[in-house]
Amino acid sequence: MGMVGGGPGAFIGAVHRIAARMDGQIELVCGAFSSHPEKSKQAGEELFLDPGRVYNSYAEMFEKESRLPKGERMDFVSIVTPNHLHFDPAKMALEHGFHVVSDKPMTFNLDEAEKLKAIVDKTGLLFCLTHTYTGYPMIKQARHFIKDGKLGKIRKVYVEYPQGWLSTPLETEGNKQASWRTDPKKSGMAGSLGDIGTHAANLAEYVSGLKIVKVCADINIVVPGRALDDDDAVLLKFDNAASGVLIATQIAAGEENCLKIRVYGEKGGIEWKQDDANTLLVKWLDKPAEIIRTGGPGNYPEVLFNTRTPAGHPEGYLEAFANLYRNFALCLCAGLNHEAPKPEWLDFPGVEDGVRGMLFIEKVIESGRSERKWIEV
Repeated sequence: MGMVGGGPGAFIGAVHRIAARMDGQIELVCGAFSSHPEKSKQAGEELFLDPGRVYNSYAEMFEKESRLPKGERMDFVSIVTPNHLHFDPAKMALEHGFHVVSDKPMTFNLDEAEKLKAIVDKTGLLFCLTHTYTGYPMIKQARHFIKDGKLGKIRKVYVEYPQGWLSTPLETEGNKQASWRTDPKKSGMAGSLGDIGTHAANLAEYVSGLKIVKVCADINIVVPGRALDDDDAVLLKFDNAASGVLIATQIAAGEENCLKIRVYGEKGGIEWKQDDANTLLVKWLDKPAEIIRTGGPGNYPEVLFNTRTPAGHPEGYLEAFANLYRNFALCLCAGLNHEAPKPEWLDFPGVEDGVRGMLFIEKVIESGRSERKWIEV
């Protein structure tokens, strides 16, 4: 693995590196960790990398790595930069023959997302988008449970992601993470919606197996002087006529990352929340509720494949993140060995999810700015 971004002062880069090496499948061998060469060099030293493979720019990295023998060059790159710096390094990596893992949202806008998908399709290379929450075992349990028809036809989906960290104008106080996330030139047209709303939308589609086809949105800027939305509520319509509600807010004072999803069908419903990630609650119309636990009775084989510890030992965010990296790495290795990947290895978000995420952002913002009630996705 090579890496673009994730240098001194970054947050998500370290998370990617921990997740990537958790299963011993991936080794970080090179990087362009900052747009400032001295910071990139510093990061390389802290990570004990060969100084000759710590680059001043991602353009230099792709050029020089592509010249190395196949057994020595990086196999893929992980892109962990702010939104406006996702498209160009991903495009350049693919054009140099490297597979890509990218932080979300996939690009700065929908036009870039569609162009990137065309390049992925043309090259046939692997692309993984780190919608982390799809990696949780009990989220996979819920997905398979619904796919098997246990709840009957799905009627209602509620998904909410409240945070409180932007309840004050941290972007004016030198907070690096707040600064770029609230800057339209770096984040894009959306703030809270792009940062956590896309996670919520992706989770709703992943668990339910449905696609969002219409949105009706209320987009708000609560903190005075902020340039992008920090509080969003969206009514949803799915492709089977089910309805839903999505809430994404970063001004819910006191909340951390209280992600929660509920899906209801004709026969019952499921409920999962990140605060108790090892538990899936199943509620029935005509019998007592059930509790399914990670690694316990009733887990699907695909769920157990993405579970590392015996039942009762908590697995969390880093393990969910690592499931995406491991499944991606297994598929990549299968390709290098000219073998077909196993179905359970293919379970990671891809370029299609990235395009849908950017489409969701654009249509929700369009709805929020419009007097029309519903906007088609």
